[in-house]
Amino acid sequence: MCSMLLCGDAARSRFAISESLSREPNHPVWRETLNLWDWVGLGGVNVAVSRKLSFSLILMAGLCPSTAFAEPNTYRLDPDHMSIAFLVEHVGFAKVLGAFHQAEGEIVFDEVAPSLERLVVTVATGSVDTRHAARDEHLRSDDFFDSETYPEMVFTMSGTEQTGERTGTVTGNLTLKGETHPVTLDVVWNKAGAYPFGDRHYAVGISARGSIERSTWGMTYGVADGLVGDTIELIIEAEFIRQE
Repeated sequence: MCSMLLCGDAARSRFAISESLSREPNHPVWRETLNLWDWVGLGGVNVAVSRKLSFSLILMAGLCPSTAFAEPNTYRLDPDHMSIAFLVEHVGFAKVLGAFHQAEGEIVFDEVAPSLERLVVTVATGSVDTRHAARDEHLRSDDFFDSETYPEMVFTMSGTEQTGERTGTVTGNLTLKGETHPVTLDVVWNKAGAYPFGDRHYAVGISARGSIERSTWGMTYGVADGLVGDTIELIIEAEFIRQE
């Protein structure tokens, strides 16, 4: 019974304590509270310890109310640590690897749940790069992205499904060349934590994979004669910085 005293927010609370301890490793309140919390989880609690734990939690909340309970946080795409890339067949001989170098994005993520509550990414189509200047200009033309008319493509999340401890699928709508169609991505949550150098910001890192048929968005150049593949393999590696 005693170990169930604070079960409703147990995972969130322990995470908040651990996070605070990582920032202030020598803080006596964080250290003692975490030790007591783990003892509760092991069934070693008694009335005296319960009261001591409750006092520590109250003190913790007073010292740092914003981290007393973990909650969803807003993160923004780190432009220095992102790869939004694709593979497409070239005349059937090999696949061309390309990438977009300019993008903005935001997620709302609850690390404890874990749950992704919002994801919006906007990509500048004119930033496409396949390491071939003439081909890149062709990709910016109206045969492909028509970047002058449609300078951006936008992915907006519509739902998620957790498939493992750190894996899931994200469904959403991709707006490209004035058309909007559904896309599903397989996502891996790689890591969350404070950077060990620089400004030591808190970040979340993900990997995502998926595929689309470009003809769905009216991009049909080279499909019928097999010059350029219709299937586009999506390769996404990204870090998002928590907004304080």
